[in-house]
Amino acid sequence: MAEPFYITTAISYPNGKPHIGHAYEAIAADVIARHQRLRGRDVRFQTGTDEHGLKMAQKARDLGKTPKELSDEMSQYFIDMCDALNVSYDVFLRTTEPRHHASVQELWRRMEAKGDLYLDRYEGWYSIRDEAYYDESELTAGEGGQKLSPQGTPVEWTVEESWFFRLSKYAGPLLALYRDHPEFLQPDSRRNEVTRFVEGGLRDLSVSRTSFDWGVKVPGSDNHVMYVWVDALTNYITGLGFPDETPEMAKWWPADLHLIGKDIVRFHTIYWPAFLMSAGLPLPKQVFGHGFLLNRGQKESKSLGNVTDPLELAERFGVDALRYFLMREVAFGQDGSYSPEAIVTRCNAELANSFGNLAQRVLSMIFKNLDGKLADFTPAEADATLLATVRNACQSDLPQAFDALDFTAGTDAWMRAVFACNQYVDEQAPWTLKKTDPDRMAVVLLTLFRAVRELAIAVRALVPASADRLLDQMGVPADERNYAAYDDAEWYGRLVSSGFTLSQPVGVFPRLELPAEDA
Repeated sequence: MAEPFYITTAISYPNGKPHIGHAYEAIAADVIARHQRLRGRDVRFQTGTDEHGLKMAQKARDLGKTPKELSDEMSQYFIDMCDALNVSYDVFLRTTEPRHHASVQELWRRMEAKGDLYLDRYEGWYSIRDEAYYDESELTAGEGGQKLSPQGTPVEWTVEESWFFRLSKYAGPLLALYRDHPEFLQPDSRRNEVTRFVEGGLRDLSVSRTSFDWGVKVPGSDNHVMYVWVDALTNYITGLGFPDETPEMAKWWPADLHLIGKDIVRFHTIYWPAFLMSAGLPLPKQVFGHGFLLNRGQKESKSLGNVTDPLELAERFGVDALRYFLMREVAFGQDGSYSPEAIVTRCNAELANSFGNLAQRVLSMIFKNLDGKLADFTPAEADATLLATVRNACQSDLPQAFDALDFTAGTDAWMRAVFACNQYVDEQAPWTLKKTDPDRMAVVLLTLFRAVRELAIAVRALVPASADRLLDQMGVPADERNYAAYDDAEWYGRLVSSGFTLSQPVGVFPRLELPAEDA
């Protein structure tokens, strides 16, 4: 039985259309999910939208809509984004679903039964935009003396009756978690930040509001709705059927990876594990806080006029080119920058000129010079050396780097193998061998055919549609496009004996042109 792997993204807040940051996280999670499927694991990939809270209620009011009407409309944009970017999610969960309300209310009851909830009065600073409470010591001064959160968002002094969660009780267990299981929070820099924060002391957390009603009702206190983070975080188990003891819950929980942005690490690594400890549920195995994606080095904002629609980028440059660029260009876990020029430069140099040109040249020469037919052959030393280089990159270096979420190192290894193939082409010069030694030419081209197959399988997680179009042309069966296929020594013989004949090849990685407005 395949080993299960459960990955989630943060659920997106749909008070506006998706931006490039949403696309970046969705693509990264998809690459991880596809990589684990290539590993042979049974993957469950969940994403969704976080539709409650004061921000949504205010936005709906401003637009003259009900919060439900707004959430229905806006959530569809996020579904459309995932579908357009070839994000292979298994579950898209919306927090307005009845099953989610039941799940969150049961989590609340379990925390209450543990004695971790009590009714009191909240007085303090609250950021509507962050849906977060802040201590006075965390605030900074903005223009006109406006107090700002650590994220630079305005805060308001809030006074209301509230249920509180005994977060202070869990400081010790949380510090033990970070110390004994450093893999729980990655990268290390994020864990160090959170550890320092918890070491500074935790105050009990206000977990309900009475000033609005767009949210999950508190059991037994219908005039209270739950704090949006109690609501939102529970989505990860709602999708598995919690509170019922479902086969899904038994199989998939605890999650292998919560993939989130660095700005919400605190909620996922302090609040969420504390809630789960209180409710008597296992903790996720890992939370990874990735960095921000910057537009030419600047954070996107409406006031700067630099907000990018990710679907427009995909339309201009192609979905797979965008996916490859984002995972290749930015060291995962750190902030990174993008621009149209950078996308064109990177994708032309590596996908079009290096790998795409290699594949097209090899398949075209086989089609033209061998009538598209494959044959058994005995590799010479140079051929065996190349195949070993490619095998090491595709079977060992890239998968191991992707396991560690180091996509840059993984694609570096892949590119080294691509360069090795191109150097081999130059050294062997099959166009010259055609005249001097056609039998040797055939061996060179068929060696390259085998190498291109491995390179295409290795890069499938990043550029799934393009890699599959290439593998289709090469006659590689759909069920042999995974890492396990590298151990199948008989694949080439089966393809030869099947009588497969290569048709006129079609390039799958076109060169990109910089749009006129960006030139």
